Formats: sequence, structure tokens, C-alpha cells
Amino acid sequence: MRRTVFNEDHEAFRETIRAFIEAEVVPVYDEWFAAGQAPRDFYYKLGELGIFGINVPEEFGGAGLDSHKFEAVLYEETARAGVAFGGSGVHVLLALPYIKMLATDEQKKRFLPKFVSGEEMWAIAMTEPGTGSDLAGMKSTAKLSEDGTHYVLNGAKTFITGGVHADRMIVCARTSAPTAEDRRHGISLFAVDTKAEGYSVGRKLDKLGLKTSDTAELAFVDVKVPVEDLLGEENKGFYYLGHNLASERWGIAFGAYAQAKAAVRFAKQYVQDRTVFGKTVASFQNTKFELAACQAEVDAAEAVADRATEALDAGELTPAEAASAKLFCTEVAHRVIDRCLQLHGGYGFMNEYPIARLYADNRVNRIYGGTSEIMKSIIAKDMGL
Repeated sequence: MRRTVFNEDHEAFRETIRAFIEAEVVPVYDEWFAAGQAPRDFYYKLGELGIFGINVPEEFGGAGLDSHKFEAVLYEETARAGVAFGGSGVHVLLALPYIKMLATDEQKKRFLPKFVSGEEMWAIAMTEPGTGSDLAGMKSTAKLSEDGTHYVLNGAKTFITGGVHADRMIVCARTSAPTAEDRRHGISLFAVDTKAEGYSVGRKLDKLGLKTSDTAELAFVDVKVPVEDLLGEENKGFYYLGHNLASERWGIAFGAYAQAKAAVRFAKQYVQDRTVFGKTVASFQNTKFELAACQAEVDAAEAVADRATEALDAGELTPAEAASAKLFCTEVAHRVIDRCLQLHGGYGFMNEYPIARLYADNRVNRIYGGTSEIMKSIIAKDMGL
């Protein structure tokens, strides 16, 4: 089937990204993997390449586009090479939509030029110890000072991707108590300067996968946040978070599909090169059948991912459709990557092979952005069940 989601501009971008990965990432990726994060100066290179400014208006130094298809190309190319761009994904996919949707003109002038250049890396802090998917249960507070010039932020966050290198953190905190009618009421969003007194980065978490992304615990002790750094209106944070979940879940869905596609590529290369009993592993009927089945699943996931991409760009991707795409693509990736690792035999369990890293990286896709069980609940509700 001919794929129609990308045009010549996207393919030219793909060639640029592929060359960049080969020159700047592949030679040093093992060092990043061992260190547990990409170096901070790598993000300046991404800024110079224009990665961060694709969807930023031209007046703030961006390209002024309004499409997620270039991000989709990035997902495919990083997966194809068996690498990742550290924790930079949250900078564009998660943080930027909030800045564009909520920031005032004055805030955009302050934030976006540095966002585009990589001078200020952004992340978002939602999850707290004990809350998980229940964001309405967050305990962090931000109380307005008596003179009305700043908020005083207190609390803790965990599982914050990009948390070590972040210069600005979108922090979700309670500015008022929940009501009896709506426990989601009272959450607000703040663009917090991570250099502020009382803001601290705790442990850099040791994860099963995604080893090159910096994921951390955060703590806030009487952090003064200027009122000028409130994003949007007070107490409407939960609505804002829900508004952007569709694009976040699209990103996880598309990334999972890209990983599954890469797994088939890695396995095909391996079985064509590996010889047992005097024959290549690829020559055995079971190998052919396994890879054929995997390819069929990848084809289906590609169709779902592409359809979701078109809907997202058109502003028509519903929460239920995003949940469905995430559920399907992440489950396909789980099955395909596992089967492709099996075809590697014992070598598939070695981190020097990209399939092993892919296996570990993929596992979180069915957890973050809402677990598979949450996705099923959203879909069922949309079905009227």
C-alpha cells in the first residue's frame, strides 16, 4: 500500500535527520547509555538544527508550521537507528503545546526564543508519589502571597522525564482545594524557573529502559514563583491537562509503531547474517513465518498511526481515538518486539544489540500517558458502556 502521510518536505527532513543521527548520535550513543543521560550541550545542537522550532511561530524564531508530521519522522528515524534524543521529547511534544495554548504575548516573548535555541529546556511535572494516573489527587500546593506578587510552591513530583536538565518546569499544583462537586477543581500550571531557591532535583531514577533520558524526582520547599509565570487561569489546570492528552497519546502511539517497525528491521538483518546448522536463520520456515506475521502487524499499526497523525493535524483527533491508537500500537509493539528479540536468540538479551534496548524502552509505552487499562476505560466510555 502506498503511504500518503508524508510529502517531499518531510522526506527531505528525514534525510537531514538520518545524516545527523549517523554523525552526531550513533558514535557516542553507548557513552550516553552508560551515563544514563544525553549531555546538556546536545540539546543546543538540536536547537541549531531547528528541531525545537518547527511548530513555533516565526516571530519567536521558529518555522511557523502547524503539523506533527515532522515529529513523526523523528520517531521513525531515531527508532530506525536504535537511538533516542535523550529527554528532549517532552520539550516539544509535551511542553510546547501548553506554552502555545496558555502563554500570554509577554510570556511567549520571554520563553519561546530560548525554547527554540535549546538555551532553556522545558519539561512538565504532573505525577506525584502515590497519585499515578489520578492527577486530581495531587497534593503539591501553590499559595498566593499576601502582597499578590508571587506564589509559594511546596510539594514533590516523581517520574519527571527531562527533570535533570530542565531549565523551566511546568509544575501542576493546587491553588485551591477541590470542591465536593468536582475534585479536579483547583489545579493550576506554573512555568517554574528550576534555578529558584527551594527547587531541588532529587534522585535521577534508574529505569528499566529509556536509559538516555534523564528522569528524576523533584522537591519544592517554599519556592517563590512570580505571578507572571502562571500559565493560563488559576484553577483550570486539569482542563488544560486533559486538552493536551490526545497529542501526548498520539506521540506514544506513533513512537511505539516506529519501534515495532525498527524491530522487524533489526531482526531481518540479524537472521540474514546469523548462520546455524550450516544455514542462515532466515532460511528456516519458522523464521519466515514469524517475520511475516510481525510485518503484517506493523503494517496495521502504521495505518492506525498515520490515520491518527492526519486527524491530529486536522484538529480532529478525539480523546477516544487517541486512546484507541495508543492501545493498539503499544500492544502491537509489545508483541512484535518480543518475537523479534526471540529470533536473535541469546544475543537478543545483550544490551550491545539494539533489539535488547528496544525491548526495555518499549515496555513503558503501556504505562505512561495513561496505562492500557485507562485507555480501555476511555474507549469503553466512548462506546456508551
